Parts: sequence; structure tokens; C-alpha cells
Amino acid sequence: MKMINELTTLEQWSEIWKHSMTTPIIIYKHSTSCMISARALKQVEAFQEEDIIDCYTVKVIENRPVSNQIAKDTEIPHKSPQILLIDKQQILWDTSHFKITKRRIEEAVQQLSNTNRPKYP
Repeated sequence: MKMINELTTLEQWSEIWKHSMTTPIIIYKHSTSCMISARALKQVEAFQEEDIIDCYTVKVIENRPVSNQIAKDTEIPHKSPQILLIDKQQILWDTSHFKITKRRIEEAVQQLSNTNRPKYP
């Protein structure tokens, strides 16, 4: 099982944001004080077991500057829990709260694979 990488610094986010120019990524914004977030994290972890795409998480309370910078760079207003599918610094899909399910993540990533973009594993 591949682990979800945690973003804790603005430098890490900057590198991941640049990295999205060469490979799609998933960013999951997690609140450690929210039961809805805990449920959503289990869904993201279940998806990540398949090791299809690089996934990153940011704990929004502990790493608020990183969370705020993600919202600024993506131009997606902050929510938590929240998930973003990013490719070439473009937000291809985002959702939040109870809409974060393994099935919906899989569908979003499959949609990415079905476009006229280069094929990703």
C-alpha cells in the first residue's frame, strides 16, 4: 500500500504544484477535528491503495498557511474535507464533505484517462 504524502510546508506545496505540470495529482484537505473528514480520509486511503495517482494531504488546522496557499493557487475556495484533482496546474475536479468517496475519486481519475491527454497509469 502506498502512503499518502503529507504536505507541511509552503516549499513542499510549491514543488507539488510544479510537479502537476508533468503528472496529475490529488490533494486532500483534512481537518483532524472533524468526523466527516475522518470518514473522507478513509475513502481517500482506500483509493490510494490502488496506487493509481500521487496523493497528498494537508492537515488544514496544523498547516493553515499551506491550505491557504493551495486555495490561492488553485482559485478554489477552501473547504474541509476537500479533494482536488489537478493536472498541469488546472483543477479538473473537486468536491467536499460526504461527496468524497472512493468511487467518485476513481471516476474522476478515469475521466482524466479518457480525455485526449497522455495516458496515465
